[in-house]
Amino acid sequence: MRADRLLTILLLLQNQGRMTSRELADKLEVSERTIFRDMEALSAAGIPVYAERGSGGGWSLSEGYRTNLTGMKTEEILSLLLTNPSNLLDDLGVKEHFDAAFQKLLAASPTAIKKNAEMVRQRMLVDGAGWHQSKESFDHLLIVQEAVWEERQLNIQYRREEEIVERIVNPLGIVAKRNVWYLIAESSGDMRTYRISRLTGARMLEETFQRPEDFDLEQYWEQSTQQFKKNLPRYPARLRVHQKLHSRIDQERYAKILRTEEAGDGSEWSELDIEFQTLNSACEILLSYGSLVEVLAPDELRAKVVSEVKATLANYTAKS
Repeated sequence: MRADRLLTILLLLQNQGRMTSRELADKLEVSERTIFRDMEALSAAGIPVYAERGSGGGWSLSEGYRTNLTGMKTEEILSLLLTNPSNLLDDLGVKEHFDAAFQKLLAASPTAIKKNAEMVRQRMLVDGAGWHQSKESFDHLLIVQEAVWEERQLNIQYRREEEIVERIVNPLGIVAKRNVWYLIAESSGDMRTYRISRLTGARMLEETFQRPEDFDLEQYWEQSTQQFKKNLPRYPARLRVHQKLHSRIDQERYAKILRTEEAGDGSEWSELDIEFQTLNSACEILLSYGSLVEVLAPDELRAKVVSEVKATLANYTAKS
């Protein structure tokens, strides 16, 4: 394990340049004390690693030093087979390049790895798409991607509710979540996220821009996602639920169980404090549960469910 970690440190410093002990410790999930010991081991082995103190300091390799210890393990190569995002590569127009690069990698690998790779291909498939395929259009994805690579400004038109808005943005990155692509861009000094399928036009300009030195795409996306979840509407309710329904509610995408109160007398029913997004969403979900659920609170949700049930009954009664 330590040998693997030392090689990982060596490759990280070679690829990333200077890194602090804390950054290395977080990356490798060890303590900073362990990193110090590893650095001593690398130095003792003749690796020209050195530390610089100060606010911009950290561990580095001597300028011009490169290691040829880039051979990949069997597990590392096989992991590429499991993370081949075919649909997303097709969207970007680079699927053929990925396949060609992977074949070259296999060609340079030992026979045992080739056999294992074929075995994995025939026995395991990771499909990131949902059952209901997205009908979103990515007509402007390639021009957005090109602008990101070349750090050139984009003139975009996008659909916002019922209107078309035009903006000139600095494209910093693109993110794929399932089958949906997003553009992360700077606009008028603010960071914005645009759903690429909502772009009605995109034109790359001649003007370039200065990419913020402290911008981290992964970190921004994580923070943006958390903020989005915090801003989602919340509609609390209290339900009386049959035990047959518990596992189904646990898997409900637009509802979150806050607390469960068992009857304690052997009853098959329990009471739940639950959080939906909106009144209408809560009503639609609860109607799908039929007689296995009863709304205890709030009164408006209970009244809405009763009203919908009566209207449904009236429809059937009128036709009988």
